[in-house]
Amino acid sequence: MVKQTKRFIPAGVTKLDEQVARVDTNANTVHLASGEELMYDQLVIATGTSPRPSETPGLEGPEYGRTVHDFYTLEGATNLRDALANFTGGKLVVNLIELPIKCPVAPLEFTFLAESFFAERGMRDQVEITYVTPLEGAFTKPVASKELGDMLDSRKIALEADFYLERVDADEKKLVSYDEREVDYDLLVTVPLNFGADFVAESGLGDELNHVNVDHYTFLANGTDNVFAVGDAANLPTSKAGSVAHFAIDVFTENFLDHIEGRPMTHAFDGHANCYIESGHGKAMLIDFNYTTQPLKGKFPVPGVGPFSLLEETEMNHFGKMMFKWIYWNILLPGKDLPLPAAMSMAGKIEVDA
Repeated sequence: MVKQTKRFIPAGVTKLDEQVARVDTNANTVHLASGEELMYDQLVIATGTSPRPSETPGLEGPEYGRTVHDFYTLEGATNLRDALANFTGGKLVVNLIELPIKCPVAPLEFTFLAESFFAERGMRDQVEITYVTPLEGAFTKPVASKELGDMLDSRKIALEADFYLERVDADEKKLVSYDEREVDYDLLVTVPLNFGADFVAESGLGDELNHVNVDHYTFLANGTDNVFAVGDAANLPTSKAGSVAHFAIDVFTENFLDHIEGRPMTHAFDGHANCYIESGHGKAMLIDFNYTTQPLKGKFPVPGVGPFSLLEETEMNHFGKMMFKWIYWNILLPGKDLPLPAAMSMAGKIEVDA
């Protein structure tokens, strides 16, 4: 679905379609690629993160868009759609190169949905699916990793863990790790390395992946008193996901209003993340966690009632995922209030062993 950005720009806000060259935090100036300079009193960086296939040897080339695909761009997703429609069988490999990425559950969702797609077409036994990841298991959080690993097993999807990709051999159709392991493929779906905006590095504000170094609780950029980074642009130790951006902004807004009035920022973001994981066959899983707390079982958003179930595959969770599309366009983007607390609630949650 494509909509005009201008629909979501509120009155009183000027939108400039320009590239940023660098930020001079000493002079409180944003230098645009056009040569124009913008002075600021307060600067909020929200430039996100994006895939960089060129950072991995062998990933880009004539096979990109043919036997090698990603789904983080419209062109990439369209090419992958056509490739799946024409796939007659063989080895499908889904490869997560390294974290962080936009929405850490996305490659798992694709894997589950691909399995469901081939099953519905009556050709599941003709496709060997392998999920390749640098992680020790299917996911970052041990409890969720176990549940998701069991879901891969039950669908006969192989898990190749601790695989640090060194290069892609597109001619021989294989992935090669730094420890010289190899994984063959007929169709590769990759999640490239993600980088923040280049100007972040040019401005001395970022980490090695150009994500802004910030206080993890207030989003104030390190070494500054009037520069903030929110959403995927910040190097928060949590998922780069829409739910994180939403919960974080609720905390940021209150802090920012205090900050510009010269008052202390007393609110702290807890790293709250909430993710639906489409698992195919009309079901989905829901996980809820933060900086310090693993995903737990329970009901969401009303403790004991739900209607959504945490750490379980249910049809209701799938409906919740589908409902969220309407919520995204009609409530979140226009800036309307969504009555969910920014902090993770422990009410009604049940701890489980990893």
